[in-house]
Amino acid sequence: MKIEYPITFFYVRNLEKETSFYRDILGFKLVLDQGWIKYFALNDHAQLGLVDASRGSIKASEDKPVLLSFVVDDPDAYYQRLKEAQYEKPVPEPVTREDIGIRAFIFEDPEGYKLEFQKFLK
Repeated sequence: MKIEYPITFFYVRNLEKETSFYRDILGFKLVLDQGWIKYFALNDHAQLGLVDASRGSIKASEDKPVLLSFVVDDPDAYYQRLKEAQYEKPVPEPVTREDIGIRAFIFEDPEGYKLEFQKFLK
């Protein structure tokens, strides 16, 4: 037995808006469209799935007690991409945390899921 790769699923109320955010603003590649489920490749070993909560096995809730972190080579480039797209929610500038050796920023996607783009400095 072998695990091919993990998929993290976000259950959302507005699938069209979430799909547009991840595809058009963040530039993630949509690799499979099953209508009410959209799959984005994060790399060769992980995917993000967006599920229409009205059809999925888990219902969307206001409380989003999850943080999805993306380890990237340049968090500032993602920050700039969000700013250039005039993203509707606040996006704090990336900060360097010498105490834990990262440069990162955290913000919310359109449905309120927290996302972090970070680079390990050490």
